[in-house]
Amino acid sequence: MTHYSFMLIDSAPILDADPNHVFGLLQEYGYEGVELNLTPQLVDRLDLVERTVRGCGLSLPSFLTGAAYSPDCCLSSADVDARKHAVDRLVGHLDIAERFGAILVVGLLQGLHTDEPDATQANRRIVDCLRQVGDAAEKRGVDIVIEPINHLQVGFNNSVAEVRSLIEAIGSPALRPMVDTIHMNIEETSLTQPILDCGSELRHVHLCESNGGVLGKGHLDFTAVTSTLGQIGYEGFASVKVYRKASLEEAAQASMAYLQSLAV
Repeated sequence: MTHYSFMLIDSAPILDADPNHVFGLLQEYGYEGVELNLTPQLVDRLDLVERTVRGCGLSLPSFLTGAAYSPDCCLSSADVDARKHAVDRLVGHLDIAERFGAILVVGLLQGLHTDEPDATQANRRIVDCLRQVGDAAEKRGVDIVIEPINHLQVGFNNSVAEVRSLIEAIGSPALRPMVDTIHMNIEETSLTQPILDCGSELRHVHLCESNGGVLGKGHLDFTAVTSTLGQIGYEGFASVKVYRKASLEEAAQASMAYLQSLAV
């Protein structure tokens, strides 16, 4: 059975205002967890996050790491210091992931073509860096998932198959694949075959509509997606991602109502 969380890409305004209200609404709407972005502002307020999330009866199953990316903090960079910075940042984030029993989502930290135009060279560096992170993650019992992000946003490993090949090259059991429906809509010919290809290795899911809006208001076939997750026996979290066309409250409530209607 899939569990649903809601992604808050920018949690700073929520933490500054009334986090109990927002997190309480998510629990009321039927979410079991919340996914947060590891921005500097969030890292400085982890005690508040922990009190609020747990007080509202939610879990925190996953953290995004893309906020750390810059040309000076990048896994594919030709600059050894930039690569070391990215490795150190991810290893440092393992403490946070362990504290919350969460996974780390790695995507943008791989870099852009402007960081390294040669994909072969970039992937050698990404493998080397993530092997170091994987070694540290294994010791901490933390899983890291690699997000296949479309070619318009990230320079490397845009498809699920490419991510699976990357993970095989790294060779660490701490590294696992995930899927994101909006990126699959761009990179894949099927919304379901990549899920079947991952099978029991699938560790995380992002559910995002074709237009970035409320689930069910675009053209993606979420019935097929959720059915396929059931087919492989997926029991992890699927995080709802809405980044436009709706307020947070509308996005969370309407998307959950839509997902619940698929199960009827």
